[in-house]
Amino acid sequence: MHMEWKSILLHLYDYLIVTTDEGIVCSTDGNDDPLFANISRYKNIEELETKLFTEGIYSQLNKDFKKQVYRQTTWMGIDVLTTVFKEKNHFYFAYTHLIPPYIEAENHERTDFTSSFIVNSQPMEEVASKLKKVAAVGVTVLLLGESGVGKEMAAKTIHQIGSRSDKPFVSINCGAIPENLLESELFGFVDGAFTGAKKGGVEGKFRQAHTGILFLDEVAELPLSLQVKILRALEERVITPIGSSKSYPVDIQVVAATNKPLEEAVAKGEFRADLYYRLNVVPIMIPPLRDRVEEIPSLVQHFIQKLNVRYHKQVSFSPDALDYLCLQPWHGNIRELENTVDRLMVLSNTSIITSSLIEQIIPPTIPSRVSSPMINQLMPLQEAVEMVEEELITMAMEQYKSVKLASNILGISQPTMSRKYKKIRDMQKSGNSQLSKRRILEEQLNKHLRSITIVTAVAISPEEVRNAVKDTSNAALRAPLSQKFTAIHQQEGGIKWVFVFQMQADGKVMHVAASDDFVINPGEEYIGPPEVMKVIYEAFKGKSGVTPLYEDEYGIWKSSIAPLYDENGHIIAIIGFDYSEEYVNSELQRLSKQLNITL
Repeated sequence: MHMEWKSILLHLYDYLIVTTDEGIVCSTDGNDDPLFANISRYKNIEELETKLFTEGIYSQLNKDFKKQVYRQTTWMGIDVLTTVFKEKNHFYFAYTHLIPPYIEAENHERTDFTSSFIVNSQPMEEVASKLKKVAAVGVTVLLLGESGVGKEMAAKTIHQIGSRSDKPFVSINCGAIPENLLESELFGFVDGAFTGAKKGGVEGKFRQAHTGILFLDEVAELPLSLQVKILRALEERVITPIGSSKSYPVDIQVVAATNKPLEEAVAKGEFRADLYYRLNVVPIMIPPLRDRVEEIPSLVQHFIQKLNVRYHKQVSFSPDALDYLCLQPWHGNIRELENTVDRLMVLSNTSIITSSLIEQIIPPTIPSRVSSPMINQLMPLQEAVEMVEEELITMAMEQYKSVKLASNILGISQPTMSRKYKKIRDMQKSGNSQLSKRRILEEQLNKHLRSITIVTAVAISPEEVRNAVKDTSNAALRAPLSQKFTAIHQQEGGIKWVFVFQMQADGKVMHVAASDDFVINPGEEYIGPPEVMKVIYEAFKGKSGVTPLYEDEYGIWKSSIAPLYDENGHIIAIIGFDYSEEYVNSELQRLSKQLNITL
């Protein structure tokens, strides 16, 4: 157990010191960190703490608590989060550096970007690349994305890194201003233009943004009556204030943003097509936070830095707190995350926010349950476990993009997660020979074909199978199955035939029912090549299977076969799908592209 604890903690923390109840150091291990260099010479944790930290914690420990968290500062001014675990007769001192947010920000590569625009994921690297290009040339930009993803911050970034950085940045929320006032806000008005008009008039946003950037937020909310005038301003770069006969040229870069699909608004007649095309010169989609989970720690650190200054605090989040935040859905994206961090810092009474504290304020989110797979028939347990395990691990890694987070959500240790995921990736990528690559692809294809057969077998009525088996010469009894199988054949282009076989007492395999144009008549014995007969016999024993490519007198095929059960769990027949060689090769080519394996 001692070694298991060490292995787990070393995957979670930077450095680990194990002591006895009396504070005698048993072992030290961790990253090659200069902070902990040469500490192996200390035999007592209190002596070690005296040398490393301005204040020790060993004397403060409650020996009845399983887990305690402290913040310690080294003599060099480095903040360290110390988590102490109690397990039997040992203390485990687990250390994690608390990197100040401003240092964290400096360590990220943000060339030509402001510290407020976090770029720490592949999706946002692509966004950043586009922002740099549009900022350099001053082209019209349409920022797309859900509410709260950071469209306004992206617009400000275009201004700050572009050639107009020393010129005005003027923004207006098109959905926040009443329709009767929006025109005067945008285009301005002259003295006496209308009743109640401000004496001396107003320039308007277009003229205020002259030589700079005009940011039109929530542009989808523009009233149709105003869209024509905005279109003219964008095309001619000239505006006329309300009540004036004089026109003014404007030199502006227009950046618009919306969280709605403008194409649908155009189709419904709610947004002018010509204005849409004028705005949609360079569309940039900003991904939701759930698609860039790896950025959450950096975003949280950024918010902590800002809020610590605002509230005159020195609060930090523990690693498990950051993990907890990474597992939330964040439907409100960055805006919701920032508000949550704000709330936690205001309501917390401690300087270190842990996951247990967050749970008291934000209850754990229970993911919506997807429909369960219809595997309610017998199949080899190990085979089923491996199929489901691979699917879950792949899904978790695709969603969270982190072994640590994926292992948390799946409830397994990081070493186990790393080992299993490596095995999956190795299976997908390993093998340089064409033979091994084809084997990998065939394994994936076989899993897919087997799952189709199993799901179809579950959907087949045992009563219809019994009726067809009762009298294979009676077309009326076979009709329900034959009609279903013909429909499957027509819907699924790759399936050549669907059939049901039964086994007689003497071991003969007999044809019961099939899709139209099946080559064997009902009631006839089927005798096929050894490759397919082996899988058929296995299916009569309860094991679903897929054959390799085999040749018979009708062509070259791959067959997927599964048992059919009655209500009591007894096998009454088997169902099979025949796939042509052409279909198999086309599917292998498709999988090779999907898995990035070149045949």
